[in-house]
Amino acid sequence: MYLLTHHHSPAECGRTFAAWRGFSSPLRHRDALCTCPQGGHGLWWFVEAADRSAALEQLPECVGRQTEVILVSHVPIP
Repeated sequence: MYLLTHHHSPAECGRTFAAWRGFSSPLRHRDALCTCPQGGHGLWWFVEAADRSAALEQLPECVGRQTEVILVSHVPIP
């Protein structure tokens, strides 16, 4: 599992969301964690993928260029 962490400037916000139009991805039409309405301009997704490259392929290219890919796993918290 990977955590995709994306940040963009306020000026890039509209372009970031428009990039999804016509882009085929299992992430489309699903909720993401987002701070854009609060002015933070960050987006986060948890994705299942074989590797970092496959995780990034789930994002439009212009979104992926500004995205960090972090390998994560579930662990029990005592």
